[in-house]
Amino acid sequence: MWLKPNRALSRRGLRRLIVVLVALVLMTAGLGAWQGNVFAPLFALVESAAVAVALSVAWRAGDRSERITLDASSLEVQSLPGRRRMRFQVYWVRVLLEPGNGRQRLLLSSHGRELEIGSFLAEQERAELSKKLMVLLADFHDQPRK
Repeated sequence: MWLKPNRALSRRGLRRLIVVLVALVLMTAGLGAWQGNVFAPLFALVESAAVAVALSVAWRAGDRSERITLDASSLEVQSLPGRRRMRFQVYWVRVLLEPGNGRQRLLLSSHGRELEIGSFLAEQERAELSKKLMVLLADFHDQPRK
């Protein structure tokens, strides 16, 4: 499985949004300068730069993802773009939905280790993912060992 956050804008869409917002702010600042506020263009440039940086940082946060690989002996979670990997034995891993920080957390637990997965997903998506993982793990538990 490949878990990715929902992203409403493409990179091209983000650039267009920033250009439109900067144009609107600069037009408003130009109108203010025409009416006597000589500092309006300076503040508009600072605000435009801050908004562009904030939107870019928020957009880049959507690049994170998690890849869950399940085979006969292990369940592995790899967090991307980082290199963090965690492996659990299929027969011992438990899928838990626990409340925490005003939302439910989806945890994989085994041998005293816990890993939260899907933190960027919506509540309903986390619940569906937990059910799907429980079904897949149950299928592996029902298979005879080789």
